[in-house]
Amino acid sequence: MDSWLIAVTALLPLTALMLVFQDNPYHALVIRGIIGAVAALLYAILGAADVALTEALVGTMLSIMLYAVAVRSSLVLRLGILASALSTDSLDHLLAAIREAVAPYHLRVELIIYPTFEQLKIALRDREIHALCAEETTQLLTMTRVARLYTILKPHLTSLTELVYYPLPSEEESAA
Repeated sequence: MDSWLIAVTALLPLTALMLVFQDNPYHALVIRGIIGAVAALLYAILGAADVALTEALVGTMLSIMLYAVAVRSSLVLRLGILASALSTDSLDHLLAAIREAVAPYHLRVELIIYPTFEQLKIALRDREIHALCAEETTQLLTMTRVARLYTILKPHLTSLTELVYYPLPSEEESAA
């Protein structure tokens, strides 16, 4: 066996280990593409052209596109805010702190604007948004229905807002 073939074969477990230990989902997509390309190259070298073509088309290109769509759509924090609070400095500071808190988890913050506080709470209850920010008297209120999000935000937002965890009943509890 040629030494270059051993080197190409050794790339598969090395890139697989890189993939397993990758924190950033976008970097993991790129590494998954590299694994597929190396596998297709190895199959072509070993004479399995049909398997190499299938791996290149399905295992690399199609799966990477599907994974990219899934990762992009799932890493969103939908934050509901009141339309009247858009121009306040305190909300700008709060949004900056939220973005900084969720950045290590590769979440992007998507603002959803609601005209009234009642509509905002209904959106949280109906699972249209993950959290809400509203101004109550003189202090900002941030409420989330996601326990993990509450855990992530708590150390970053205690000085800026009152952070409240608002657990929603599960589907089984609400049906009973």
